[in-house]
Amino acid sequence: MIPRIDSIDDTQSLYLDFIETLKQQGFKGDLNSDYANRVVLATDNSIYQILPQGVLYPKNSEDLVLIARLADQPRFRSIVLSARGGGTGTNGQSLTDGLIVDVSKHMNRILEINPDERWVRVQGGVVKDQLNAALKPYGLFFAPELSTSNRATIGGMINTDASGQGSVLYGKTRDHVLELTSVWLDGTLWQSGPIDEAELQTIKQRTDRVGEVHRLLDGIQRERQDEIDTCFPKLNRCLTGYDLAHIRDESGRFNLNSILCGAEGSLAFIAEAKLNVLPIPKHAALVNIKYDSFEASLRDAQALMQWQPTSIETVDSKVLNLAMGDIVWDSVRNYFPEKEGDPVIQGINLVEYTGDDEAELREKVEKLCRHLEQISGEPGKSFGFSVVYGASEINKIWGMRKKAVGLLGNAQGQKRPIPFVEDTAVPPENLADFIMAFRKVLDDRGLAYGMFGHVDAGVLHVRPAIDMKDPEQEKLIREITDEVVRLTQEYKGLLWGEHGKGVRSEYAPEFFGPLYPVLQQIKGCFDPRNQLNPGKIATPAIDGAELLKIDAVPTRGQHDRQISAAVREQYDSAMNCNGNGACYNYDPNDAMCPSWKGTRERIHSPKGRASLIREWLRLMASRGVDVKAEAEKARSRSGLLALPKKISNTLARRKGRYDFSNEVHEAMMGCLACKSCVSQCPIKVNVPDFRARFLEVYHGRYLRPVKDYLVGSLEFMIPALSKYPAPYNWAMRNTLVRSVMRRIGGMVDSPVICTNSLRQGLDQRGIDWATPEVASRLSAAQRERAVVIVQDAFTSYFETRLVLDLVDLLGKLGFYVMVAPFMPNGKPLHVHGFMAAFDKAAQRNTRMLNQLAELDLPLVGIDPSMTLTYRQEYKDAVEGELPPVQLIQEWLSQQLERVELPEILPQGEYRLMAHCTEKTSAAPSIRQWQNIFSALGQQLDVVATGCCGMSGTFGHETANLQRSKDIYDLSWRDIVNHPENRGKLMATGYSCRSQVKRFDDQQLPHPVQVLLDVVSAV
Repeated sequence: MIPRIDSIDDTQSLYLDFIETLKQQGFKGDLNSDYANRVVLATDNSIYQILPQGVLYPKNSEDLVLIARLADQPRFRSIVLSARGGGTGTNGQSLTDGLIVDVSKHMNRILEINPDERWVRVQGGVVKDQLNAALKPYGLFFAPELSTSNRATIGGMINTDASGQGSVLYGKTRDHVLELTSVWLDGTLWQSGPIDEAELQTIKQRTDRVGEVHRLLDGIQRERQDEIDTCFPKLNRCLTGYDLAHIRDESGRFNLNSILCGAEGSLAFIAEAKLNVLPIPKHAALVNIKYDSFEASLRDAQALMQWQPTSIETVDSKVLNLAMGDIVWDSVRNYFPEKEGDPVIQGINLVEYTGDDEAELREKVEKLCRHLEQISGEPGKSFGFSVVYGASEINKIWGMRKKAVGLLGNAQGQKRPIPFVEDTAVPPENLADFIMAFRKVLDDRGLAYGMFGHVDAGVLHVRPAIDMKDPEQEKLIREITDEVVRLTQEYKGLLWGEHGKGVRSEYAPEFFGPLYPVLQQIKGCFDPRNQLNPGKIATPAIDGAELLKIDAVPTRGQHDRQISAAVREQYDSAMNCNGNGACYNYDPNDAMCPSWKGTRERIHSPKGRASLIREWLRLMASRGVDVKAEAEKARSRSGLLALPKKISNTLARRKGRYDFSNEVHEAMMGCLACKSCVSQCPIKVNVPDFRARFLEVYHGRYLRPVKDYLVGSLEFMIPALSKYPAPYNWAMRNTLVRSVMRRIGGMVDSPVICTNSLRQGLDQRGIDWATPEVASRLSAAQRERAVVIVQDAFTSYFETRLVLDLVDLLGKLGFYVMVAPFMPNGKPLHVHGFMAAFDKAAQRNTRMLNQLAELDLPLVGIDPSMTLTYRQEYKDAVEGELPPVQLIQEWLSQQLERVELPEILPQGEYRLMAHCTEKTSAAPSIRQWQNIFSALGQQLDVVATGCCGMSGTFGHETANLQRSKDIYDLSWRDIVNHPENRGKLMATGYSCRSQVKRFDDQQLPHPVQVLLDVVSAV
């Protein structure tokens, strides 16, 4: 029996009082003190894990002011606050044991765009890619480029003074901040920007904190400028946070924003920003240069700078090989051709050119190419290159480079490349020697590692592979960091070139030297009681205020090692989540995690769900519960014997008895099981897998809702129901029955069964069931052109016409078509955690399908989600060979030379809305649809869409109806109803087509049906 989980680490009463007082004073945003939200916000993209006391999601600037004013009252002056945006920090910048203030949920509006003067005003929670999407119609963009640009917020970029690719040309975030609207700890809402001497003198006369800060900073700049000039290395990345070197700009104007940018929320909250934006270069080119050693790529990068590129990025073989094993490689493989006799690629340099004059740009590229051809094969030089023109194609390579950052965390085994010394900056001319010394530090300890970065700026990201669950290996964090600090100082660099300081602020006194007390003065002036993100960058000079230590902050490894190795292995895709936050992708037209996009709640993201599972497993282990044994017990336990305990626990839950499992359950039930996370996440976090495992254990203790049994058994009941469909269809259309279903069964509605059965249609066409006996009697000619359609419950019984259309299409193309007897696929069982029943269904289905496959008969499935189950969910349920069922397009694209086509076909233009699972788990198959349409004389464009919101039966469930609609509205509704798309759209997913019919009363065809119309028109 799983023991009840009582109150866990009770939130301190002072923090609860603070949250309650905020509510009473009219706080308009969200206030979360529940354990689930706290757990999810306890990690970022670093190695650390710190449980906050609560999470505040302000609605607007007034909410921020309310938080600050309340924290300034004597009663709450020990309250600690930390600002958070996208949560992508690699140094624990936003982690706190106090309250997290997350502006990304509500304060994410673009307030004003002025294309003539080239500036934009945004709230702090706006995501960088969101901003650039809004600027694109004006031909403008916000320059600082990040690998996390699809989830990094502007506020977060300002707080870390973020930069990335192209910083030599475009600078850092600070270089593009025109004005900041910040909220200070006393509740002051202050707008800052460059000011002249007269305005500065006026502000200095103020008697409040604003006047005090300006007096202090002006004095520091005037009195210690020579010391500041001597202290700071002259680097492109210079020092981030409390930037004393830029208190005055090149024009001599005082600029408070140089202090606020990079301050990591330790001085004030960033509410709004006015930003400088730039024209998008009209033309772009990328030269991809290959090397036989990583050192060669580093050393050659310095020579390549003389060819005046916009930027140079480097990637080592470790990162490149990880990219090659990911679906992202499918989009770029043609730009990295492998020639016979070439050495193995050990490093690449990506050399980018941008400009408005195409002829000038091409001339620069051609000069570089001629140079590369002349030196090809020389020692220490490249052995090959390719050139890509055009932003759309170049962005594919940058997309690969961006994803490679996260892919490093997906290394096999317990040792994972982790960020803790990964953004050092040295003068570019010192970089190669510095990295060679850096590599020796790691090589001497026998560590694997991956490297990538911005060689033009002297910044390289190095991630050593360490198993943080091993206490002995954890000690390497201190050992290696101290060595890297020494090397960085030796090579005239800085420890923090790009990703902020966070927990690594411990080394600030070493790099600031005699100026560190100046930082303490600044911190004390803004935050005299050390309430804002304490322990980061600097502390005020008061008793008890200390910088955090890199080996004295709790780590995720320390938590995870409390879980047994066997359980960790069973839940490995949750355990391996490194917090990179790729699932926080803002783009509504991207498939990644529709439940996150539809709710903006972090517990409803893959990262959030993985965090909750990890904590649930840890708590189970702390109470002596073996989750693996509980799962086995749930599979074998007699339903009647377990029923009394399930009833008792369920009643106790309804009466309010606390159990953390219920918070986890809520988060899991919001998952659509679309599996976008499985391939979109660089770590391959597989929420549907560990969700199913969790539900199996959870429902070993709690009663299942009726809907689970209805959904799980549908595949098994529907063959019988289809024999007499009228009663079932009448019930599904009857208002009273549907009302009862909604209230008791938990289902809003259900599709109706087709009245003309598949068997009748096949009989009319003379099509046989593909049993092994029938298949064994095929003639040689029939076998040569045979193909077997594998049924799924949704298309066979609710969309029978589509199955018959596929039969007709393949027949017209010259194939001998057979249909496998229907057998439950089992996916609905897996989705709802009926794992024992799913395993049995998978094994039965596998035996039947493998018998057909052994007769060399190709097997194709219609619905992408059901078909891909055979190669995904079946892996853990079946021993031996998986049934080789292909998607229609995967098989048909290989048969195009054998297809019998009329000489003349009518031409048409169509647009494909692909199923989430299909385009993320079988990405090449989307291009295969295009190849098929092209072979039949048709043009097919793929429409970028997010999720339709249905995903199997998710949208039919009462509890999910509104969320399903919200997700549909994010992406699909506008596309479906756009006049230009009328008559051109197709959808491959059964759930997608049914959702469109349900919410927009339109029937989108499957590509098969469009192709049938084309070949039938002759």
